Amino acid sequence: QDRAAALGLNVPDVASRVVSKVKGEVPTEFTFQDKKIDVRVRVEEDERDSTSDMGHLVVSGSTGPQIRLDTVADIVMGVGPADIQRIGQQRVALVRANVVGDDLGIAATKVQRILEDIPVPAGLKVIVSGQNEEMEASFRSLQFALILALIMVYLVMASLFESLLHPFIIMFTIPLAGVGAVIALAMTGTSVSVVVFIGLILLVGIVVNNAIVLIDRVNQLRQTGLSRTEAVQIGAGQRFRPILMTTMTTILGLLPMAIGLGEASELRTPMAITVIGGLLVSMLLTLIVIPVVYDLVDRKVILVDPDAPPEAAAQT
Repeated sequence: QDRAAALGLNVPDVASRVVSKVKGEVPTEFTFQDKKIDVRVRVEEDERDSTSDMGHLVVSGSTGPQIRLDTVADIVMGVGPADIQRIGQQRVALVRANVVGDDLGIAATKVQRILEDIPVPAGLKVIVSGQNEEMEASFRSLQFALILALIMVYLVMASLFESLLHPFIIMFTIPLAGVGAVIALAMTGTSVSVVVFIGLILLVGIVVNNAIVLIDRVNQLRQTGLSRTEAVQIGAGQRFRPILMTTMTTILGLLPMAIGLGEASELRTPMAITVIGGLLVSMLLTLIVIPVVYDLVDRKVILVDPDAPPEAAAQT
């Protein structure tokens, strides 16, 4: 350092000039068949392939006398990092790998299990980052969106039904849809992904429609003087065909997407499979589970409107 200072040089300048001459710099790019290729500028290979050649590198500025590297440094062979990388002001070493055969979640789980068996020295920590970290962040945000969708759907139904109990009964369709989505994903071998989560969020707003139609009709029948059990039985029978039609039209509309027609279909297919499976199972179980839950939970006595049509008019 004293010798370099006497010649008007400092260590960072000398190091940067050595790096630019040996590793090179990329002042521009060359475009070839829609690909960007770096144009790297550095000294010839025969001027940097040995310690003696390295010592002849000029490390002084463009003005003034030319000073070689061996004038201000001792050149020895050693082992060290090619470069030092920092993330968040912390020094890191990156180990990169590509996923082959498995999906990202399964591969990350396998890597995490392997890392658990490797002793980590004090002061060091190992983190599975990259795309896996981004995927986990996306899952956390989608989980929050799913919870928010549940809350908003319940609040809207509570305000429209003017009841806290009936929306609670209707919300039972969402677990039924979740069961159908899991079965559909398992049967098709589709892994859980961000697109699947988006499909689950869509299901929250779709599957409640059938139960809303059913519960609303049951309440109307009870207003005519029917008992709770009779209203449930007649209402389920009257709303079977509308529920079947609305569900099947939605499923048929999503079927081309689930089959995988069109370009980039692999991005849309998991969402369609999730929605179709949830709708199908929810439709089959809504007409069984929701009436049973309604009959067990709703103990409210409804006053009969004297101006309402007679009981016979409400039956099919």
